[in-house]
Amino acid sequence: MSMKNLLVELFVEELPPKSLQKLGESLAELLSSSLKAQGLAAADVVVTSYATPRRLAVHIANVAAQAEDKSVSQKMMPVSVGLTADGQPTPALLKKLTALGADASVLPKLKRVMDGKAEALFYDNLIKGATLVEGLQKALDETLSKLPIAKVMSYQLADGWSSVNFVRPAHGLIAMHGKDVVPVTALGLAAGNSTQGHRFEASVDKIVLKDADSYAQQLEKEGAVIANYAQRRAEIVRQLDSAAAKVQLKPIQDDGLLDEVTALVERPNVLLGTFETEYLNVPQECLILTMKANQKYFPLLDGKGKLTNKFLIVSNISPADASLVIGGNERVVRPRLADAKFFFDQDKKKTLASRVVGLDKVVYHNKLGTQAQRVERIAKLSSTIARLLQADKDQAITAARLAKADLLTDMVGEFPELQGIMGRYYALHDGEPEAVADAIESHYRPRFAGDVLPQGPVSCAVALADKLETLIGIYGIGQVPTGDKDPFGLRRHALGILRILIETPLDLSLSALLKLAAANFPAGMLSATVVSDVDHFVAERMRGYLRDRGFEVSHIDAVLTNLYGRTHEVLPRLQGVKTFAALSTAKDLAAANKRVQNIMRKNHEELGDKLHDAEIDSSLLHEPAERDLYHAMQDITPLAMDYLERGDYGQNLKILVTLKPFIDDFFEKVMVMCKEPELRLNRAALLKQLGGLMNQVADISKLAA
Repeated sequence: MSMKNLLVELFVEELPPKSLQKLGESLAELLSSSLKAQGLAAADVVVTSYATPRRLAVHIANVAAQAEDKSVSQKMMPVSVGLTADGQPTPALLKKLTALGADASVLPKLKRVMDGKAEALFYDNLIKGATLVEGLQKALDETLSKLPIAKVMSYQLADGWSSVNFVRPAHGLIAMHGKDVVPVTALGLAAGNSTQGHRFEASVDKIVLKDADSYAQQLEKEGAVIANYAQRRAEIVRQLDSAAAKVQLKPIQDDGLLDEVTALVERPNVLLGTFETEYLNVPQECLILTMKANQKYFPLLDGKGKLTNKFLIVSNISPADASLVIGGNERVVRPRLADAKFFFDQDKKKTLASRVVGLDKVVYHNKLGTQAQRVERIAKLSSTIARLLQADKDQAITAARLAKADLLTDMVGEFPELQGIMGRYYALHDGEPEAVADAIESHYRPRFAGDVLPQGPVSCAVALADKLETLIGIYGIGQVPTGDKDPFGLRRHALGILRILIETPLDLSLSALLKLAAANFPAGMLSATVVSDVDHFVAERMRGYLRDRGFEVSHIDAVLTNLYGRTHEVLPRLQGVKTFAALSTAKDLAAANKRVQNIMRKNHEELGDKLHDAEIDSSLLHEPAERDLYHAMQDITPLAMDYLERGDYGQNLKILVTLKPFIDDFFEKVMVMCKEPELRLNRAALLKQLGGLMNQVADISKLAA
């Protein structure tokens, strides 16, 4: 079998930068998977993806010129259908054989095999392996139909009649198996062995590939193109760091911007630009955002993280004299910065407080009223939460009432991403206390996974109130997330509430907070079950959050079963369970706990209220094993309670191990479900106390195998 490396390239017009990386990876994955499925490539084949603004390509190692033939046993039909009474083939069988390229001559080779309750005919057929031409054509057709293209373009081919659909018009196709061209077609193009390099800096008009393996090297040497996306990205990072180091500064870290710039250039050239220092009087978040979003520049920060008047440009050209490129970019960025300065100066002429009345004209949701009505609900809830946190109630109310006012400013109108951030600047300009300004900025936090949390009780109160109001309100009018659809970000809000309560941590009851939030809405506006519905919704998010932090499902179940609203304790309790579960005796103790619970369940059914009120009578502990267990429990209870109160949950659980021999002895020698009513009730009371002692931190029966 002839095994050579395969290269496929589609040369196209400029691809959408935000889709480039995914398109390149998908092309490589889909094409190689199809070749594997056809037996033309091995399952562990090495696949290399290439993607630049003007090309998508893939290199696949060790691809066969033809797949091996395969023997396939194919079910034809039941014997009763395929053969007559005297064993002759029926028309139905002959038709099926003809479809497979056979005839009645293969009849003696057909096998009779029991298939369920009936006997069936099977035909052992040798299927000829696909040639690379056939297989690659099929793989290309399948791949192009499955590429994740957000918006398809329809364009006319050179013949003036035909049209095809693709993400951008394609102008070239390469398909090379070693040094040989594979004669396949795609998007109206016939495969060849040549491509084009950099639009301006290639040393030749046409790059004729020597073979499949020379693709990346020839593109870089003759075409001035770094074809590999990851390699090009790494080169941009290297140049950014080098250019920044020369001026003792640091480029802003932004993976999204880096990915987008990597998708905009074929050979990066990082240059240093500057702007007038007067613009630094504008909040740096505004300047950074306009440079990143509009110009794709990398702002430079000093050692303290403060914006400087220098920035880095990732150019796609490398002229001997770069001054014209730098000057052009500096001229382009200046009006953007001037706009930001104008918005900032204009906004400061009007206080945040004076803008609040305007929220009455902004509809939040047609079923939930205006932003002004929403703000009042948030303010009321913020006040209550601030009181629970022993924070300044008036500051929380002020921050909540001003939190949405920056939505009416010019700056946030131009850059919605700055909501909250600009509110803080304007609040400080208006003379508001720093705690109020901080709460305005951080009430949206955490905005995404890994985002920092609000700091300080006033900020936490307003952030919780904002998220609780949104969650209860939107959920309460039936806008429930389904599948991957969550237009109001309710999952994000739920996770934000959990992170604030758990990671700060805050000793607040989630169920109580949900009830308080719901009580602020007019009667009849929300569904009657909204509180319990949202409580369940958040509980499911909590399980996912804890799994993402690396905790085992059984440990999570154990802790949540006995958490009783102490959300702020979930992480240390889980850590305690994790430490306990690592002990060699943990499984045995968990099994004993499960046995205790099963017995108690049966006793509850039969003894009812008697057991609820029962206390242990030490004089009725007749058996040595039950007396020993009782005294052992008495000995460790003060220690266990002390560990629990101090939050040392690992030690609380660890001390339970000392009870194991007494529990084992008790179950071996004592009959709990005895006939004497007094003894049975007393022993049940003993087990009830044991269960309570063992399950203070978590329901450890959940850890039983």
